[in-house]
Amino acid sequence: MQRIDWTRADEAARRAALARPDLRGGPELRGRVAAIIEQVRDGGWDALCRLAENIDGVEPDRVAVGPYADHARETLSAADIAAIEMARENIARFHRASLPQDVEVETLPGLSVAKRWVPLDSAGLYIPGGKAPLFSTLLMLAVPARVAGVQRLTVVTPPRPKGGLDPAVALAAELCGVETIWTVGGAQAIAALAFGAGEIRPVNRICGPGNAWVAAAKSMVSAMPGGPGIDLPAGPSELMVISDAAADPRIIAADLLSQAEHGPDAQSILVTPDAALIDAVGGELDAQMAAMGGDFAPCRAIRCNDLDQACEIANAYAPEHLSLATANADVLAARIRNAGAIFVGPNAAETLGDYLAGSSHVLPTDGAARFTGGVTTHSFMKAISLQKVSSDAARRLAAPAARLARLEGLEAHARAAEARLPQKAEAAE
Repeated sequence: MQRIDWTRADEAARRAALARPDLRGGPELRGRVAAIIEQVRDGGWDALCRLAENIDGVEPDRVAVGPYADHARETLSAADIAAIEMARENIARFHRASLPQDVEVETLPGLSVAKRWVPLDSAGLYIPGGKAPLFSTLLMLAVPARVAGVQRLTVVTPPRPKGGLDPAVALAAELCGVETIWTVGGAQAIAALAFGAGEIRPVNRICGPGNAWVAAAKSMVSAMPGGPGIDLPAGPSELMVISDAAADPRIIAADLLSQAEHGPDAQSILVTPDAALIDAVGGELDAQMAAMGGDFAPCRAIRCNDLDQACEIANAYAPEHLSLATANADVLAARIRNAGAIFVGPNAAETLGDYLAGSSHVLPTDGAARFTGGVTTHSFMKAISLQKVSSDAARRLAAPAARLARLEGLEAHARAAEARLPQKAEAAE
């Protein structure tokens, strides 16, 4: 475990301690992603099939969820099925309660301004393949989308070596009302969702994490004319743990490794003023990795002056996940401004949030928690503003509105406001 003494580090060393890997890809990757997008946008289904076969070895396939969900119910244990169902219900319960509310305000007598929330017509959900079938990501995206009221969901996921769908993914999809899943991944899948390809119709917004190719493709298509919106920057998983001397080294090590197993670029960072705790956690990391085997990303430990400074470090890093394993976790939580999700107290395992606490685990990484939050029902909705003006209010507001317009040099705007005045008022001018 790499160790950094924040109390002695200069600014350059501190920046290096909080640095993330650059996974946006260099000019070569971005150029290849742009070429893939252009081919799918211009060539449609034929181009998508050609690319998918070259990259993944198989053409895209629309797979019916039902038979694989039936297989899941036959092969998964009752406890496994109950856990997936519990996760879906907890996620739905939380997102139903957190739906945005319409509002209407009379800003002046006779002038009513309202905001009405409406669901997007369609959304595309990207479910990563990689090392494991991420059925949890499907739940974390599809459930809030359904709660928001999105009618057309298009789900894509990279093809499996033996074809078909993972049983747990199929079961999760069925529980979310998803009847088919397209087995196509990478930048080509993002391009198909953005601009359409064959029976894959364009969507209004694309949500879901992915590798550098997927992330680059999402960014590019969202900036193109007619392209869709996207959810947020979603890169390698991150966990920062703030702890004090009372924390359990075994639990902290377990939490750090739960992120470190995501891949070599995962970020697992311990921040504490207690040097003895760092030593103890280091020993636990070695023991637990030896017991599990496999590959883990390296973990880091930052020793700071006190918990106040630990909060400053967290706000500077803006982690995707922040665990507060301290005695006064509620107090510290109030000081955190930049984090995707905060796990308050030693019992609030980040793993619980990953699967079944209720909020979505699709969260901002790479410091994006400085300006955005994770996926919610808001991600699948948009707000429309409305205004209603009585004739009396229009007469009262026309003159000041026209004056404001002329201050900006917009004469047509001013005259449009004055057109609401009675004709006799216009003649008197």
